[in-house]
This record gives sequence, structure tokens and C-alpha cells, in this order.
Amino acid sequence: MIAFEQASNRDVSLIGGKCAGLASLIAAGATVPPGFAVTTQAYLETLAARNLGSEIQTRVGAAPSNEVGAQARIASEIRELIRSEAIPGRITDAIRFGYDKLCARAGGDLPVAVRSSGTSEDMPDASFAGQGDTYLWTVGANAVVDRVRDCWASLFTARAMAYRDKHNLVHLDQAMAVGVQQMVDARAAGVAMSLDPSNGDRSKIVIESVWGLGEPLVSGLATPDYFVVDKVLLEPIKRVVASKPTELVADIANQTTVLREVEEARRNVASLTEAQIRAVARVVKAVDRSFGAPQDVEWAIDPQKTEDEGVVLLQCRPETVWSKKACSPVLSKSYAPGIEGVLSTLMAPLALRKQ
Repeated sequence: MIAFEQASNRDVSLIGGKCAGLASLIAAGATVPPGFAVTTQAYLETLAARNLGSEIQTRVGAAPSNEVGAQARIASEIRELIRSEAIPGRITDAIRFGYDKLCARAGGDLPVAVRSSGTSEDMPDASFAGQGDTYLWTVGANAVVDRVRDCWASLFTARAMAYRDKHNLVHLDQAMAVGVQQMVDARAAGVAMSLDPSNGDRSKIVIESVWGLGEPLVSGLATPDYFVVDKVLLEPIKRVVASKPTELVADIANQTTVLREVEEARRNVASLTEAQIRAVARVVKAVDRSFGAPQDVEWAIDPQKTEDEGVVLLQCRPETVWSKKACSPVLSKSYAPGIEGVLSTLMAPLALRKQ
């Protein structure tokens, strides 16, 4: 277990891509609330304790390359194998200790997001992002331990295994870390990119937003509001407000999330104010400048915060398409909502210092 503030963006093999992204934000001057990574070593030790690696390899070897149904069945067997094995006591104690420390600082049982952080995701040369599972609004040490194991098991979904086969990656060479971090009950949330993803224009920032938590946006279940902002002046130059009939919100009493209807008065109203659009653009520009390259950014509006219009950062990772291309005159193209490659499950807020 490693606290985020003690981690480094060079520790990908130990804490995975998502957690390494958090470490990068810290190094860039971000204020990160308490959270920790359950390292890849914990995953590997759990496999070794019951010789699961050998059993997994046997099942992987039995998966026919051209039979989708058989592949799905074997993937399911591997996941159940991981879920059915007890985590060694030393690792369980460490996870409980980390969660208890978060609760002590919050003054009570703390809702957290438990997020897969694979060693092959969220990196400049990888597009593996989104393959592992995430669990929102998890409360209680026992539940956190169970969700960590579920995240490990998600390394062996049929989709993830097919991806590795396609890219000639050895299944057991890929390890899974897990991030555990405080949730934020967002008023609105979304993603942003510090260039225009439709044409690579680095003078623009593109923002997408929905009411409530951001999960429906990235999963394709919600059409977001869409804003283009001039990166120099931080002025919105294009707005497309979508109809938003539903929103994903916290159900605190039941320690989960629920999709509910948005009242008529808000359905066709922009989920961000003008000030909030500028604030999101300002922090995204700061991230871009700090890392020296275009970034995909997750953000939320925390109603409990007042600084910078309540904008908090949740995650960032390098943009992987236009960043690899030489700069050239920009050709105008239409833009389809849904910035590809950005995961959005909400964790504790991050606040980048203004630059």
C-alpha cells in the first residue's frame, strides 16, 4: 500500500497508470485528498499464495482463439477463481489500515471509489484505458477489500483478454494495482481535453459536461453539453447545450449511486455556468502547461468547495492521438460528443494551483 502523496509517476509498474497519473498531478502542484494505491505486489502475492498463476495460465492456454463463446466462458472461470480465493492476511490488514486512516481523517465511514489501475493503461503509448472495473460509493473496510479483489478479477474480462491477444501482450505479465480514494458528490462533472480532438487544434480547450456524476458521459449513456474555449483568452467561443433528462447521483443512505430524472427546469439548461466553464478551462490549461503536452482531464463541480468555482480535478492522462502528429494547419471538422479514451468514475477532488 502506498499513499498517493508518497508515490511517483515513475512507479507505473507498482501503482498502475491511473495512480501514476495522480502522482503526476501531485508533482505538478495539485492538492490531492487522502487516498492510496494497493500495489501490483499485493496482486502478485495473492496469486502466488495459492498458485493461481499456474491455474490461470492453464485456462488461458485452453481458450480457443476463434470461439467467442468459449473465450467468454474461460474468462468468467478465471474471474471467479480470483474472487473465490482469500487475500493473504497481511494484505487484507494493509488495505483495512489504509481505509481506516482515511475514515479517521474524515471523522466517520468514508465513501470511496475503488478503481482498477493496470500497468498497461493511461500511458502515452497505450490505449488500454477503461478495461478494468471501478466501484463507486464503496463504504466499509470489508467492502473495500472485496472491491479490490473484484478489480483484480476484471483484469480477465473477455474484452481485456481479447485486447491483450490482439496486441501480443502476455496475460500474466500484466498486473493490477487498485486506487482507493474519497468520493465527491458532484453537482456536475465531465471531461476536457487541452486541444480540440476533432482536428488537433492546440489553441482550443474542449469541455463536455453532464449533471451529477460523470459515469454516464463516458459510458455513452448520456449526451453531454459541449463547449469550446479559446486557450489564450479563456473565453467560450462555442456552446452546444444538450437535453439531459437523467443524472447519476449519490444514494448516500444505500451507499450506492442511482440514475434519476432531472426536473424539467434543468433538462435543457447548461450544466456549467459561464464562470465554471472558464474555471474548468483555466485548470485544464494549467495541467497542459505543467506537463508540457496535451492532456485528457476528468473534473467535477464540488458543491462543498468555493475556490475556483468549485472545480476539482479527478484524473488526467496524456492525449494519445494528435500529440504524436507534427503540428500542421488545422482543418475544421465536425465534433462528435464523447471524448474517447477518458475514464470517468469519480473519486476524491484534486485542486491544481492556478498558474
